[in-house]
Amino acid sequence: MATFELIMPKLGESVIEATITRWLKAEGEQVNEDDAIVEIATDKVDSEIPSPVEGKIVKRLYNEGDVVAVGKVIAFIEMEGEEEEAPAAAPAIASVEPVVATAVVETVETVVENEAGSDRFYSPLVKNIARKENIPFKELDKLTGSGKEGRLTKDDVLAYLANRGSAPMVAAQAVAPAAVAPVSKFAAPRTEVPALVSAAGDTIVEMDRMRRLIADHMVMSKQVSPHVTSFIDVDVTNIVNWRNKVKDSFQKRENQKITYTPIFFEAAAKALREYPQVNASVDGYHMILRKNIHIGMATALPNGNLIVPVIKNVDEKNLLGITKNVNDLAARARANKLQPDEIQGGTFTITNFGSFDSLTGTPIINQPQVAILAVGAIRKQPAVIETEYGDVIAIRHIMILSLAYDHRIVDGALGGMYLKRLKELLEGFDPQREI
Repeated sequence: MATFELIMPKLGESVIEATITRWLKAEGEQVNEDDAIVEIATDKVDSEIPSPVEGKIVKRLYNEGDVVAVGKVIAFIEMEGEEEEAPAAAPAIASVEPVVATAVVETVETVVENEAGSDRFYSPLVKNIARKENIPFKELDKLTGSGKEGRLTKDDVLAYLANRGSAPMVAAQAVAPAAVAPVSKFAAPRTEVPALVSAAGDTIVEMDRMRRLIADHMVMSKQVSPHVTSFIDVDVTNIVNWRNKVKDSFQKRENQKITYTPIFFEAAAKALREYPQVNASVDGYHMILRKNIHIGMATALPNGNLIVPVIKNVDEKNLLGITKNVNDLAARARANKLQPDEIQGGTFTITNFGSFDSLTGTPIINQPQVAILAVGAIRKQPAVIETEYGDVIAIRHIMILSLAYDHRIVDGALGGMYLKRLKELLEGFDPQREI
């Protein structure tokens, strides 16, 4: 019998480990090629690992809830036939991937040892939280971990922070206030969370894993970035009339719906190309102006959670290409079939409040980006139209755009100019355009 080693795959550029959330196949169970064997989760995405071969699971090496490094063998699958008949791809996966993964893990451990003065392992997520909250590594060393073999988890750190409250930072005690050096990470003081008491008749529902991640990410964004929101109204009558004219023929030809979203993405990308400081990130006192324009599309899921698939290089695509990307990603997001790299690398985000009939809103920036655009509902309204014969009042389709931006590098003037240019592009949409 030949034995195939099932490897923990790499689920994204910066992911070095994943949690086994649920085994879908038991030891001794037969599996076909492409059968889902196990569900795994990272801080970015949930996914299933399919079987690359047909055979029987003879050994599962980890339990549900275990955190496993990328490249580690998680199960053995026994296949029919002799050793030499094993699929050609199996040795490549078994011999190459673990070497790469081991190098990554060893690098992380070395960094921690140098920074913390100890050999305790901390995941990148735990280290990022520690740095943003100004928790010295010596302080982390004293915490008790609830993970496997005493590993410190994200929940352990967050629980510690809740109790830590507004205790003085170690760095702040080292020097007098007048001599404090600039804080490169723009750290904000932690606010004490008030204690809550449930009342009779209240229902307590524990957040699921995705909602916890969303909650943590939103709180972190508000702590990191000083948010400012600007608003502008846009006459989208030409766009509405154009869509009404082409939607039936487009669906018949492409077997897809044409919505307003691709038009907003196209215009947003053009405006970002003209105002690159809105398509950026902040690293200490450095601005990173992104070369590529990768726009995230905030998508509501059936369970009430939110996910943000990313359309890459929007400025290089035509309207038809953007439309197909939008429809494909939205459909697979709601079916939980996105790939890890499809929710990473965004440089700007668009969220649609109008899909729930909201006029506008003040969205929270999707870190590490510096701006997010919210699209409101399109409503018919009376508006003053300037003509060569004088001003007239007409019924027009009006929409409110709101841009939330990071005031560290985007001031009101820049945010206003970006919105004004976006308004010009949308109002100048050609109603005779072909798609």
